[in-house]
Amino acid sequence: MHTFTVTAVHHEMSKRSVRILVTGLVQGVGFRPFIFRIAGRFGLTGWVQNTNENVTIELCGSDNGLRGFLSALENDVPPAAEIEDISIEDIDYHQFPEFTIRGSNDLSDQITEISPDIAVCQECLDDMKEPGRRLDYAFVNCTNCGPRFTVVRDLPYDRAKTTMNSFKMCPDCNAEYYNVTDRRFHAQPVACNACGPVYELYIGGRKVTENIAVITEQVAHMISDGGIVLIKGLGGMHLACNALEEKAVDRLRSLKKRDGKPFAVMFRDIESLKQYAIVSDSEEKSLLSWRRPIVLLERKDRGTSPDIPGNLNSGLNLLGVMLPYMPLHYILFEKLTTPAIVLTSGNFSDEPILTDNRSALVCFSDKTDAIVLHNRQIANRTDDSVVRIIGGTERIFRRSRGYVPAPVRTTMNTEGIIAFGAELSNCFCAGKGKKAYLSQHIGDLKLFETTRFYEETVEKFIRLFRLNPSLVATDMHPEYYSTRAGLNFGDFPVTMVQHHHAHIAACMAEHGLDRKVIGVAFDGTGYGTDGNIWGSEFLICDFNDFMRAAHYEYIPLPGGDAAVEEPWRMAVSWLYKVFGNRFAGLEIPLVQRLDREKIDIIIRMT
Repeated sequence: MHTFTVTAVHHEMSKRSVRILVTGLVQGVGFRPFIFRIAGRFGLTGWVQNTNENVTIELCGSDNGLRGFLSALENDVPPAAEIEDISIEDIDYHQFPEFTIRGSNDLSDQITEISPDIAVCQECLDDMKEPGRRLDYAFVNCTNCGPRFTVVRDLPYDRAKTTMNSFKMCPDCNAEYYNVTDRRFHAQPVACNACGPVYELYIGGRKVTENIAVITEQVAHMISDGGIVLIKGLGGMHLACNALEEKAVDRLRSLKKRDGKPFAVMFRDIESLKQYAIVSDSEEKSLLSWRRPIVLLERKDRGTSPDIPGNLNSGLNLLGVMLPYMPLHYILFEKLTTPAIVLTSGNFSDEPILTDNRSALVCFSDKTDAIVLHNRQIANRTDDSVVRIIGGTERIFRRSRGYVPAPVRTTMNTEGIIAFGAELSNCFCAGKGKKAYLSQHIGDLKLFETTRFYEETVEKFIRLFRLNPSLVATDMHPEYYSTRAGLNFGDFPVTMVQHHHAHIAACMAEHGLDRKVIGVAFDGTGYGTDGNIWGSEFLICDFNDFMRAAHYEYIPLPGGDAAVEEPWRMAVSWLYKVFGNRFAGLEIPLVQRLDREKIDIIIRMT
């Protein structure tokens, strides 16, 4: 809902002057050039400026011109922009000679929003085909697309505060950057073949070439021959192989120490993807959106589509797919013979995605056929996001690239709250005003590398979003790393929240509910107020408290957290409780597939 505040109208020569404050996702998305264009369209003079709080606009012109401007401001914004609020007030009349774009200004501890990374736009893809400075340039971008959050070090979002600061613009890029009518006006990552980042090919740890044509030719050949290549992307490294080659997928599973978890697949284009999976209109919309997430799709029946190796998605009916979102992906697919590649995070199981070039070479030079790196630093690590369309609505399973750091808007004041999250699939949340800033996907807080990433990102969010912590929220489980991190964070009040109550409260916040509800949480395990491990809870609750109305009876959790990773353990536990030793003779697929020795071990645990 946009708020319009208009004071008394001041007329002079049938013109008036107004100040407009715009908040929301309005920086790094081509917003100021958009304002410049629509001001010119309606014959208005004045200026526009980024601040760390908002975008500020002063305008002078006729009532008709101002009305036209406001209508365009509401209805014609750039694709990735999201306006939260527009405030308008009349000011003392001032006739400006022209409309200008002023330099950014740092006003206070308030902030405007940072754009997530945006998939390369069609205009930039067209630029890569034109002879000149951006022919096959794998880092092409403009005000409408390209890296954002992954290169930001501080606010306001200006080149000097990004990892592009180390690349001095050539005269041509500099001219585009300062030309208000150019599509690359104040596009902070603007660059070309003459002055920007470059890719480098390494084989056996030795640098081979920086020629993008040679790099993509060799990488395509390796992948087609069943090879594995590590490729540096926007927010980290990816491991790639031919998704339709069973031996290559097996080799990748062995390398990552990943036995059964399905791999994400990138298809050349939507037409290729539709040969393998069923795609609804809403699913296609998500796939083609500027966010470019991994979308979970139902795969087509065997016999009606080309074969997919069984080891790609462990025989599941769902396939996690995405489309190209970086210029390099498009260049590479032009040379690949396969329509689909596995593109999975460049790490080993339970570790965060790698971002550092040196670490990539140390960890993967002897394990992959080649490594493709670039020389632009990654300021903020991000994995690919995962969504599924349920009931026509996009539901986010893993929130990272393309979504973070856009906040979740709430109806309540969250100022100063730092919620440290759970142990598995962790992300944390920081409150500012009525906005909740969820971190990118962190992962399982088990290994040193992940816990370090977690702690560094908490500190980054506090600095980047100018947070003043005043309250810490943690899970009730005393042994969670995140709980200990919250308790040791500083001298702040701490609220410990029951795991399932937190899930229900999150749903309440999402839907703007602030009253008692009946909440049902089927979310595995959580530490309960009675010291037991809870699961499958029926709660009557509001934000402050809850009553446990009902629950499934307690049952042994064989192996503790191991049962979360291996759900078959719980199946054995339930079967043993109901049938006793007789369950081993049941003619059901699960029992028939399990090793008798494993069953005996689980029974002894229960």
